[in-house]
Amino acid sequence: MSNITKAVIPAAGLGTRFLPATKALPKEMLPVVDKPAIQYVVEEAVGAGLAHVLMITGRHKNALENHFDRAVELENLLIEKGDKDRLGVVAEATGLADLHYVRQGDPLGLGHAISKAETFVGNEPFAVLLGDDLIEANSTLLKDMIEIAQNTQANVVALMEVPESDVHKYGIVRPGNRHDNVVEVSELVEKPSGEAAPSNFAVIGRYVLQPGVFEVLRNLKPGLGGEYQLTDALNEMAAHPELAGSVIGLVFEGRRFDTGDRLSYLKTIVELASERDDLGGEFTAWLRGFTSKL
Repeated sequence: MSNITKAVIPAAGLGTRFLPATKALPKEMLPVVDKPAIQYVVEEAVGAGLAHVLMITGRHKNALENHFDRAVELENLLIEKGDKDRLGVVAEATGLADLHYVRQGDPLGLGHAISKAETFVGNEPFAVLLGDDLIEANSTLLKDMIEIAQNTQANVVALMEVPESDVHKYGIVRPGNRHDNVVEVSELVEKPSGEAAPSNFAVIGRYVLQPGVFEVLRNLKPGLGGEYQLTDALNEMAAHPELAGSVIGLVFEGRRFDTGDRLSYLKTIVELASERDDLGGEFTAWLRGFTSKL
C-alpha cells in the first residue's frame, strides 16, 4: 500500500471565458472574495496530506509562482506598519506546500497536461485537482478518495449527480455496483448528449490516479476536439483494469463551487462572502436590500 503525498494541479488554460480580465492575469488568480481561486485548491490538497504539489502551467502564468513565493518587500512594509493580520495573510501562501512547476507547452487537453507530471510523480499514485472546482472547506472528499485508492489500488474519481440538461458539460460514467457512496465505473463518456448519456453521474475535478495512467496516456489517440482527454484514458482503464487498475467513483453530496464560468464564479463569491465572519453580516444585509429593489 503506497502513501499518497503528491498532487498535480493543471493550470495552463487561457481562461477565455473571462476575457479581458484574463488577458494578462491567469484565471487561477482571479479572486474569490479576497483569495485567488488557486490558493483554495492548494489548501485543499495540503489539508488532505498532499505535501508535494506540481502545477502544470503555460505562458503568462508567472503570477502563480509569484503568489506562492516570498514577497520580502511587502512583508517588510507590513512589519514596519505593525500590520500583523495582513502579514499573516501574505505569508500564509508561502509555506503551504512544496511547490513545483512545469509548462504544458502545446494545449492538447487535460490528459496531455497530466502526462507532463510523470517525472514528478514517478511510480506512485497521485491526486489531480482541477482549479475550476472548489470543494467546501470542511469536506473530507479528497481524503476519502485517497483512502479508497490506497486500500484498493484503483483509480478513484469524484462524482456528482447533475440534471440531465447539464450532462453535456461533463464526463459521465456508467455506474455498476454501488455500496453506500462508492460506485464501480464500467464506462466513461466525455460530454455526451442527454440521450446518449449512460447516467447523470458526472465526474468533477478531483481524481486519485495510479501511475499506470501514464502508459495509457502515451498510447491514447486524440479525442473530442482533437485533444487528449483524461476521460478517454479512464474509459480505457475501466474497460481493461489490467492496464492501470480499475476505476471507482465516490459520489460527493457536499458543496462544489464552479469558478469556470462567469455566472457560477459570481455565485461562488456571493455564497462564500455571505459565510464569512468578517463580512457575512454586513454583506447579506446589503444583499437583501439590494435584491428587494430588483
